Amino acid sequence: MIGSNDLVFVDVPKLARYEARLDDVPVGVLDYVVKRGRIALIHTEVSAGFEGRGIAARLARFALDDARRRDLLVIVSCPYVQRYLETHPEDHDIVVGLRSVRRSDRHR
Repeated sequence: MIGSNDLVFVDVPKLARYEARLDDVPVGVLDYVVKRGRIALIHTEVSAGFEGRGIAARLARFALDDARRRDLLVIVSCPYVQRYLETHPEDHDIVVGLRSVRRSDRHR
């Protein structure tokens, strides 16, 4: 099992993606595009054999924290990040065009 201190999360601007690395080898990525003060989070992928370990969630957290630190608004194209944001309303203030429905409103 991967310990939380074994993974390193980095921004790789040259490849326009965030990476989760184990022993300096990417085991998860979140692709992005930055333009005009916004970052579009496009696609999250975790390598086979590493799925189900919370790596995608930690990549999403890393990307959102980085966007906030860089004062960027976030456009979410990635379905995984959209689902992540459903349970993290504290980040909605930096997200553009978020189609969120509060759980209590779903049955009206």
